[in-house]
Amino acid sequence: MSSMSRPGASQPDDDTPMNSITASARSVTQPGTGARSRLRAPSARTWLAAGQWLVTLLLCAFLIVPVIMSIMAGLTVNYFKGVSSGLTLRWLVEVWTQYHGSVWLSLEVAAATLLITLLTGVPAGYVLARSRTRLSRIIEEFLVLPIALPGLASALALLVIYGGFTRLRMSAAFIVIGHVVFTLPFMVRAVAAVCASSDLRTLEEGAASLGASFFTRFVTIVLPNARPGIVAGALAVLTLSIGEFNLTWMLHTPETKTLPVGLADTYASLRIEIGSAYTILFFIMTMPLLVAMQWLGVDATGQRGAAAKRGNASTAKRVANDVKTDVAINAANPATNTSARPSSNSIDTP
Repeated sequence: MSSMSRPGASQPDDDTPMNSITASARSVTQPGTGARSRLRAPSARTWLAAGQWLVTLLLCAFLIVPVIMSIMAGLTVNYFKGVSSGLTLRWLVEVWTQYHGSVWLSLEVAAATLLITLLTGVPAGYVLARSRTRLSRIIEEFLVLPIALPGLASALALLVIYGGFTRLRMSAAFIVIGHVVFTLPFMVRAVAAVCASSDLRTLEEGAASLGASFFTRFVTIVLPNARPGIVAGALAVLTLSIGEFNLTWMLHTPETKTLPVGLADTYASLRIEIGSAYTILFFIMTMPLLVAMQWLGVDATGQRGAAAKRGNASTAKRVANDVKTDVAINAANPATNTSARPSSNSIDTP
């Protein structure tokens, strides 16, 4: 009797493994434990991210699908039969044969427009960024006015003023004038956004305190640091000049027909293959500009990437430290000739 187990007594050691296995099996089969506990419903954040991706894909399809269809229409034998009718380059060859003069004229007008906007827009953007007077703000608003007005209204104003000059009216220079009026605000805004940076002002102050003239500061400091804005403005000017239609339609003559005007003529011919092939020429001319913008790392506002901004900030700090050191040396040596060095407050005016 003494060897019989009593209730509550400890079990032998041989039963311990069996008990542990049984306990493990129970823990696995219990609801809410093990693998089943990992099968949870998606959280609200997951649903939100999925919705954002869905909206993004739908918007991309909404924008890209018409472009793809237009390209395919210019490469198919018959648009209404689709790809089953076969692929061909006939329409591209025909468009180039008839309108290659318009293509070259558009490039010449865009190049002339870019040159004029660079020579006038870069200094104007710098001055407007440095000036804080009410007059500068008024001038800036007048510069932006051609963007707010319809292109036809701007063209009509140019015709009223310069239409009496017959030689100018019949030449491509008249279209260049209209394109400069329309694209100049984009160059000015892009350059002004970069020149308004506090880091650039710090660099100018350092150069001014070290004796650099205004021309030296502008060439060696302002222009290199304003390069992102200049590049962004130049790409915008080229793209807008090549694709401008409303203003050009009013200013062109039969001898000065640009690419957009020729595109309107092709669609007026009611042959969609010709118009689509003409559209492909637009892609060939504008895609390199967009690729260049991405390759240079410049966005539409003329700002650099984060790495370049950090590098520019570190350079500004280094120049500021050099300026402090120079000031300390001059204070310790009053006999040093510092009268030739302009004050840092003189950077706002030439």
